[in-house]
Amino acid sequence: MHLDAFELHQPATVEEALAIASAHPGRFDFLAGGTDLLPNYKMHLNLRPQLISLDRVQELRAFRPEQGWIGSMVRLRELESSPTLRERHTALAQAASEVATPLVRASGTVGGNLLVETRCFFFNQSQPWREALGFCLKADGDRCHVVPQKERCYATFSGDLAPALMVLGARVEVAGSSGRRRLPVAELYDPKGDGIRRTLLAPGEVLVGVEVPKGDGRERSNYAKLRVRPSFDFPELGVAAALTMKDGRVERLEIALGGLEARPRLMRKETEPLVGERLTEERVRTLSEEVRRSVRPVHNTYLAPDYRRKMTGVFVRRALLALRPST
Repeated sequence: MHLDAFELHQPATVEEALAIASAHPGRFDFLAGGTDLLPNYKMHLNLRPQLISLDRVQELRAFRPEQGWIGSMVRLRELESSPTLRERHTALAQAASEVATPLVRASGTVGGNLLVETRCFFFNQSQPWREALGFCLKADGDRCHVVPQKERCYATFSGDLAPALMVLGARVEVAGSSGRRRLPVAELYDPKGDGIRRTLLAPGEVLVGVEVPKGDGRERSNYAKLRVRPSFDFPELGVAAALTMKDGRVERLEIALGGLEARPRLMRKETEPLVGERLTEERVRTLSEEVRRSVRPVHNTYLAPDYRRKMTGVFVRRALLALRPST
């Protein structure tokens, strides 16, 4: 495998990066840590002739966990090793520690993980492999091999941080030609999109960073991940949960899932009815079953859809029992 020629841009500010992007509409990619993008380029997956490196944009490297701010170019290693995050936002530190290997986490970034390419075993293959089978809708072809049709891509969201940030109530800041805006992490992803059109970012917008609420210290959270090889693989399932109790009853409960569909999903429909209730083992069991029934994985990763669906219920139940007060 090799990298084809491209032009590399190295802006020093967000504004410079946006100007370069506007000069090459539809012909560029933003380059963060490169741990996913460059391997995909080597396999000739959706190449762009212009690469805009964000490595020199100091604003994007800002990391102030005590103030709840994480720049998009902060390395995953910094998240997993932060005492503040481990104490206040355990799910986020756990999610960062579950990404790939220590070497990848030393290069991989927060923004890169939030916007990581969706995956599918018909897409993440070498060019000769894909050519022999017939190119797919996501790269060079016009047909999905997972669910045979020509309108929708069923590649799966493969990041770890998004579910954790969703349950923590985090917001992202994005910058574009029309200025800057902040929105909840859950609203970064298009509910009507697919494996190709997966976010609601406007063309040329760049992710600046993430704002995580400080909270009052009562919230507990966790993240767990299902994968084939525990030392390396992308998630076949990611489950994040956050719980705040008051007087023995649920004050706030959030569950978010990744690795199952084209976008990460916050399960508010299932969790909101529990506010004000006691989190008994029976209620945990019924909620886990409701979440399990709501997911629709497809056969585009190594583990079978039925198994991933079943494990969704198992992982949700384990997460909630671990967060529930012992008395």
